[in-house]
Amino acid sequence: MPQKFNVPKTRLVAVMVIVAAAFIIYTIYLASMQIVNFSEYQQRAKEVASREAVIIAQRGEIYDVNKDYPLVMNIPSFAVYVTPGELNDEEKQTLKNNLNKYFNIAINELDQKIPEQNGSFQPVEIKDAVEYDDIVFIAEHIDDFPGISWQNKPIRGYSEDGSISHIIGYVGNITSEDLQVLYNKGYDRNSTIGKSGIEKQYDMLLRGKDGTRMRMVDVKGRRIEEDEQVIPPENGKSIVLTIDRHIQTLCEKALGERIGSVVVMRPSTGEVLAMVSYPYYNPNLFYTDRGKEVYNRLSLDPRFPFLNRAIQSSYGPASTFKVIMTTAVLEENAFPPNAIVTCTGSFRLGDRSFNCHKLTGHGPLTLAEGLAESCNVFFYTMGVDYLGIDKIADYAMRFGYGEPTGIDLPGEIRGLVPTPEWKQKVYNTPWVGGDTANVSIGQGAMNVTPLQIASAFSMVVNEGVAYRPHVLKQVLDQTTGEILSEAEPEIYKTSNISMDTFKTLKKYMRGVITDGTAKWVITTKAVEAAGKTGTGQMGLQDQWDSLFAAYAPYETDNPDERIVIVVDVEGVNEWEWWAPKAADIILQGIFANQTYEEVMDEFKNRWYILDLQKRLKEKAEAEARAAAESSGSALNE
Repeated sequence: MPQKFNVPKTRLVAVMVIVAAAFIIYTIYLASMQIVNFSEYQQRAKEVASREAVIIAQRGEIYDVNKDYPLVMNIPSFAVYVTPGELNDEEKQTLKNNLNKYFNIAINELDQKIPEQNGSFQPVEIKDAVEYDDIVFIAEHIDDFPGISWQNKPIRGYSEDGSISHIIGYVGNITSEDLQVLYNKGYDRNSTIGKSGIEKQYDMLLRGKDGTRMRMVDVKGRRIEEDEQVIPPENGKSIVLTIDRHIQTLCEKALGERIGSVVVMRPSTGEVLAMVSYPYYNPNLFYTDRGKEVYNRLSLDPRFPFLNRAIQSSYGPASTFKVIMTTAVLEENAFPPNAIVTCTGSFRLGDRSFNCHKLTGHGPLTLAEGLAESCNVFFYTMGVDYLGIDKIADYAMRFGYGEPTGIDLPGEIRGLVPTPEWKQKVYNTPWVGGDTANVSIGQGAMNVTPLQIASAFSMVVNEGVAYRPHVLKQVLDQTTGEILSEAEPEIYKTSNISMDTFKTLKKYMRGVITDGTAKWVITTKAVEAAGKTGTGQMGLQDQWDSLFAAYAPYETDNPDERIVIVVDVEGVNEWEWWAPKAADIILQGIFANQTYEEVMDEFKNRWYILDLQKRLKEKAEAEARAAAESSGSALNE
């Protein structure tokens, strides 16, 4: 027989009381949740089921000084997002495979954006610049793309895709390194930021402030309520540049497919009217399916098309530096202007000879003639015997060499003004007379950017004042076009050099055009110019930079009419002394209001005749020298 157990009545009652108490407590708790704290838990449920979507702000447009149509605009497009928290591991893998299959997005890229452990309900951008037809395809095959959403996200469209690309720049997705710096400024991992040029320099102005949209969704992400909370976006500001696209195009065509740069600047304000650097790139290609391929190919191009040579490459200023040397001689009264230096074709210093570009020599020259003829021997003599490196370096720095101009474009370099202290520190060797000789003609370790030359010549034009170069002219309200702010000229460099020195210097620079080295190449009748040619040797190779810097008009009652122009053609191009010829085209085009094609129609015969005249003159001079030498030899016999 089974054994019978007797449970004490008190213990049974106790168990029943405990069970009843628990039931009562849970009942009260459930009642509290359903009645007393209903609104609190309802809000929590909404928070779990709500989704926040970003409303992309319209990026500001960019105009040239004419403001007749945008150089940069917004083109309708879409961005695709995924919400990782809505997916399990299997769905994530399915999504990655389909994105790779249909949109050619690399699996390793998707792994970075949608890691397995990511359970966030914050949407992650997978791809931008998606066309409408692709969005339709996703919508029709939504079961193949779990967790996917999309929204309007315009891409940048660049109407001018030539040399102005270095000024405007381009935009791209923010990197993790960028985000670490910019997170507290309102950027997030889905932000688009400026990568170079104006797009980068004024990104905070252009980007605006994104808005947000909060809405309720079900477990599949479908919208379940009509009501939504919207914080509208604040569109970015539009920008007007000082650049005149007509002058930009003229300069671009004048330089042609020659590696180098052109700067055109208004010295009375510092406004940059044109800035060309070749080779350049087309930023529109970055927003295509082959965008990364195009970018990588350009990055590996040995000609460095991303480099803005006007501000990011430095060169020996060559004979344009003789303008600085002439200033120092005049201001220091180091050598009487009308005294003579006789150029025999070389300058002897110790056991070395430094040659003039005219190997037969220029003969006796005054300071004005030395500058006009760009005589190396004359300036070797000035630098080594009368000025010395300390004064040369001092005057170079007075004109802004060796420091950035502060232009409102990213990436500007400072160049170099060499000194004995610099050489001792860098090379651990003393400064010698040969170093001074080389620097005296703008060679050796002296390095400047084309923009620094333009700024230095602006100081000459303004007789001791240089305005900071800038490309921003106005900031506009994108919707109304109202001018919100306007750039004011800013003095960044002044000099205590006397007015008389500058007036004399400008007269000498005019002589370069009328009687000197530029006589045969600056042929325009549209304006009188003053300037300086330059030819610099690149390293030990037989390659020569062609430089020309000038201002025009030479005389005017309206300072705002004047421009400074600097053209640099690198020695890697076939030698043709193109810089002054390009400047001739640009001066004619600007002051005669002609296009490049109209200028060339007028110039082609003129250049041929002048070149022929120059050759005949040089031949006659050579024959005369030969006859004189022959006559001298006969007399000696």
